[in-house]
Amino acid sequence: MIANSVRRMAGALVLTMGLAGMAFAEGKVTVITPYLAQPGTQFYLDGFKASAEGKGWDVNVVDTAGDIAAVIARMEDAVTQGVNAIVINVDPAQVTAGLEAAKAANIPVVGMDAGMSPLLATNVTSNGYAMAAETATYVANRIGGTGNVVMFVFDAFPPVQMRGVIADAIFANNPDIKVLDRVTPDVQDGGIADSRAKMEAILAANPEPGSIAAVWAAWDQPALGALQAIEAAGRQGEGIVITGIDANPQAREAIAAKGNFEASMAQDFAGIGAATADAVARVVGGETIREPMIYVPTKLITAANVAE
Repeated sequence: MIANSVRRMAGALVLTMGLAGMAFAEGKVTVITPYLAQPGTQFYLDGFKASAEGKGWDVNVVDTAGDIAAVIARMEDAVTQGVNAIVINVDPAQVTAGLEAAKAANIPVVGMDAGMSPLLATNVTSNGYAMAAETATYVANRIGGTGNVVMFVFDAFPPVQMRGVIADAIFANNPDIKVLDRVTPDVQDGGIADSRAKMEAILAANPEPGSIAAVWAAWDQPALGALQAIEAAGRQGEGIVITGIDANPQAREAIAAKGNFEASMAQDFAGIGAATADAVARVVGGETIREPMIYVPTKLITAANVAE
């Protein structure tokens, strides 16, 4: 009799889980980002949507075009619409009100290259500390631990901010390296144009050959803008070393050309998107993910392996 009761309870549990799975198989997920102009974000979304399509989800991507405050409003909209889950690609500390609204409605929120927050089920990203350490060390080695370095950073976004912190520490550990300028470009158009303009001004203020040894960029767009400025100024022959992070197609082309842009870290964008979709499926299925950060592996790209 007890065995029959256990079997009935088990059968009911399986049926309930199956119905929940079927419901979410046709469920709705809203992805919200202010950074859709960035190639990396586009690639994350490609990976996420490909995985979500295979799971039968209805995915709504919302771009607030650089407007952080609007992310909160769009999160509240998603809560009102009763979505199954929300994915954000923004600093969670800047959208606390939206996260709290989702929590009150019992709607899980997963970060996709966002940041750490107790209000997130988890955040899926690359290890920014490791990427920054590898590229900053590459720069320090290439310039022999001596020279002026220009840094392009973006402290408003945690995954990028942490890269700058690590690079700062590595350059500070080399007493003969001086950070000439720490630049935050306007990213409204993706970051290349404003980075080029700012680098042009730095080059004009430092006209002597050898006055700039390297450019370290926290992502590829500023690195590409700096490369354009250096080439336009006719200073590509000075051996100014440029590194980025992301290894997007434009960066790979520049690295393959064996010019000033020498290295970038390849993030597995599609992998981050797919892993985010998997995390969403896990939390909607009732799992509590123990890791506040899920890291997807990266790889240093140089002229030696850019064609691989």
